[in-house]
Amino acid sequence: MSLKVFLTALAIIDDLGAVGVIALFYTAEINAAALAGSAAIVVVLIVLNWSGVDRLLPYLVLGVGLWYLVLQSGVHATVAGVLLALTIPLAVARQTGDSPLLRLEHAIQPWVAFVIIPIFGFANAGVSFDGFTLAKLLQPVTLGVTLGLFVGKQLGIFGLAWIAIRSGIATLPDGASFRQLYGVSVLCGIGFTMSLFIGLLAFPDSLVQQDAVKVGVIAGSALSAIVGAAVLGLGRPRAATSQATEPSP
Repeated sequence: MSLKVFLTALAIIDDLGAVGVIALFYTAEINAAALAGSAAIVVVLIVLNWSGVDRLLPYLVLGVGLWYLVLQSGVHATVAGVLLALTIPLAVARQTGDSPLLRLEHAIQPWVAFVIIPIFGFANAGVSFDGFTLAKLLQPVTLGVTLGLFVGKQLGIFGLAWIAIRSGIATLPDGASFRQLYGVSVLCGIGFTMSLFIGLLAFPDSLVQQDAVKVGVIAGSALSAIVGAAVLGLGRPRAATSQATEPSP
């Protein structure tokens, strides 16, 4: 369970980092007036949160305005979603007895999982394999994306985690070993939505390069899934393995 929490936290932080990269490096021009309006809405959202407003409607209405102004400002509109989520209260509301943020999350989760992400995948993951050869896997863009996901992610995550644990800043997840931590670090190389998103933003005018990015994402994700699953499979404790295979009475 502790490894699942670690992996989930990493996935969230990774996506937030990707949004930050989009905001910093893929913003061509800035509309100062729209950006100021966005900042004003964020301030209002924070005030609502601090004032104990736990109804979702005011946040959602202001969120639509925030999305529009961020879009007009020149900053990528995905930033608006992150800012809005940070201001919706997580604490349990007195009237409803639940968390407004969790209530919203549960309400939109089926739409995101079964509608939005599949549409994004089908719209952006189409790759033409006409004339494809293994040599194309060694092209700079394809190879760079593949190695970035498969090698870069595991080195960065496991390396920093190892340093933090050895230096005493952090501890291993409960019941986990360094081998299992490494396996989870490899699994973090499975990238799809944000990897494709950033790759397509990097080459907006070249279909050839976009296809190279897509092949690199697929190759890097496949390698990460296979190797990560193998490492975690080898790292299972013998007791847990025998209990899983022992027939129930």
